[in-house]
Amino acid sequence: MSGIPPRPREPSPTDKLEAPVEGGSLEDFNKDSVTVIVSPPGQPQGVPLPDSARPGYSSVYRNAAFVDRLIQTPHPDIRTQYDAFQYSVSHFGSRNMLGHRVLVDPARDLWSPYIWQTYDTIAERRTNCGSGLCYLNEHVAKNAKDTQYALTLFSQNRPEWIITDLACHAYNLIVVPLYDNLGPDSSEFIINSVESPILVASLEHLPKILAISHKLPHLKVIISMDDLKSETDLPKQSKDDILRAWAAEKGVALYTMAEVEELGKKFPRAHSPPVPSDILTINYTSGTTSAPKGVVLTHANFVGALALGFMHLPRSGMEIIDTVLSYLPLAHIYERATLGIGMCAGGQIAFFRGNVQRILEDLREAHPTTFTSVPRMLTRFETGIKEKTVHATGWRSNIARYGLAVKLKQLEDGLGPNHALWDRLISKKVRANAGLERVGSIVSGSAPLTHDTHQFLRAAFGLTVVQGYGLSETHAACCVQQAGDYSTENCGPPAATAEVCLRDVPDLNYLSTDKPFPRGELLIRSTTLFREYYKDPERTSQAIDADGWFHTGDVAQIDDMGRIAIIDRVKNFFKLSQGEYVAPELIENRYLAGCPLVQTLFVHGDSVQPYLVAIAAIQPLSFAPFASEILGTELEKAAKEAKFQGYERVRNLRLFVDPFTIENDVLTPTLKLKRASAVTVFRSTIEEMYKQGDITRQIVA
Repeated sequence: MSGIPPRPREPSPTDKLEAPVEGGSLEDFNKDSVTVIVSPPGQPQGVPLPDSARPGYSSVYRNAAFVDRLIQTPHPDIRTQYDAFQYSVSHFGSRNMLGHRVLVDPARDLWSPYIWQTYDTIAERRTNCGSGLCYLNEHVAKNAKDTQYALTLFSQNRPEWIITDLACHAYNLIVVPLYDNLGPDSSEFIINSVESPILVASLEHLPKILAISHKLPHLKVIISMDDLKSETDLPKQSKDDILRAWAAEKGVALYTMAEVEELGKKFPRAHSPPVPSDILTINYTSGTTSAPKGVVLTHANFVGALALGFMHLPRSGMEIIDTVLSYLPLAHIYERATLGIGMCAGGQIAFFRGNVQRILEDLREAHPTTFTSVPRMLTRFETGIKEKTVHATGWRSNIARYGLAVKLKQLEDGLGPNHALWDRLISKKVRANAGLERVGSIVSGSAPLTHDTHQFLRAAFGLTVVQGYGLSETHAACCVQQAGDYSTENCGPPAATAEVCLRDVPDLNYLSTDKPFPRGELLIRSTTLFREYYKDPERTSQAIDADGWFHTGDVAQIDDMGRIAIIDRVKNFFKLSQGEYVAPELIENRYLAGCPLVQTLFVHGDSVQPYLVAIAAIQPLSFAPFASEILGTELEKAAKEAKFQGYERVRNLRLFVDPFTIENDVLTPTLKLKRASAVTVFRSTIEEMYKQGDITRQIVA
């Protein structure tokens, strides 16, 4: 693309990395006095580079604060993940780092407070674990490689996950996480693809791996994060006896993590630090339509993500990170980036107990200072808050309704989420009930937040609530909303680590020449951009063009402030029987915005049918009093307000309480809709709706 700056080169070990500030210490980045990138009110946040547009493509946009360069690191001394942790240990060694809770009384379901380990302790365990892994790789697995081979991790979030991860980076190994709910086929595919000789897993996953271990020729060692013995074990009937016998029968050596750390103490090894170009992780996308793709991310990519976190995450009168609750899957790069930023800042990482339905209990115990989340979780917060405020009865609910209305009006006027009176009467109590009384900001990612949910949460919590956009391929976020910008339905400007442009998608009528704002497929180049899809040159070349632009597959528009809004998908569209093309995600979002009764919506079209059908999950709280009303009227009202053509309107609908879950394989572990799976799961319902025909015409008439 003529006129476009060259692709950012991955730094070499001898480069002087581009940092936002030369010198200084990371302590400086952890204080609220440090300036976060925020454009002056009314000034552009992202700007087009001069003479960078060409036919079929928009101009190239960069962050307004860093037009001349892309930032690679938050600090010149940090070039790898290993450097970042070493820096943290040297500065924050005595601080608490990893915390977990244990079940102390199963009969009464009583859990302990958080039990903490310091940075110094984790650093020592990291070295012991890594030395033990080196010993097993050499003497048991007999692997010819001693660095840059793959180790697979298979568990929910817990301290041992992080300890293993840090051990791998100290000895330059590649971490390959498996999603906690992966089926045997996906686990087999990933382990064989990366030829992993060692797997570290929690106890509940050991039988799953042993059951397929005969199909895993490269796997020689399995390490249990959990102890396998207890005082009540009967001879030859303990988990230890049974699992070790099963492993021996399968030709696999089974160790516990405690045994590996003891091996490391007995046979210590010096660290083998990575260089920026070494592979940090192969992060397999969960996949919505095809086999998982192994996203190859380097240490340089990780360091770029640190820079984004320190420069773009909002601060609100307190340290950027003091305590983080870890509950989003660590197998997803979003959570790994969040915890990486937290550890680099010397923060405490408190792990949830594994049950997301009881997340409030962990929040109230951990009292985090920052909270990263996803729309599906934040919508639950919204529903719970409304149940106790605007949808409650009595005089207190009248006060809550009035106070929240005042705050929402204030937000719509661009005046922010805080109000001297209503913060004290409403927001302070709401935050305390959610365990978020110390939180300075909430960051949402993974999927779009609706306008109403976004503004309601800002008003109810009295906090900065921003959303960002990113992918596994960009090591999580590549753009995020700025603090002080109270707009919605956008993801802010490009980060200082990234540049973006739009490519025309004429089949869907999205063009870089569109008015008032350019629209098209979002293309990204950044210091966080992945290297390749592992062992998949065909899909790599499809995703990254000759000029180094990553084609996201997401359709975006960029407004006059340089803010990016994701509005559609390039490939998620249907051709109906009359020849019309339909973009389901756009239609789903518009229906959701206009129908507060619906929590989640899956719209489906068929090339032999002239109209759309849908599967919907209801909002239980708002749907109950409305259950006797005519839903079809509401659907038609939303469709008219959205100015849908006749062929874009949903004509038949089935309501379910919770149709979209990870367990029925309709949602990915990161809570994205798997359209192909949804079609399979709801095939009979879809066929029934088409057989029944257009019910909205009957209802509305």
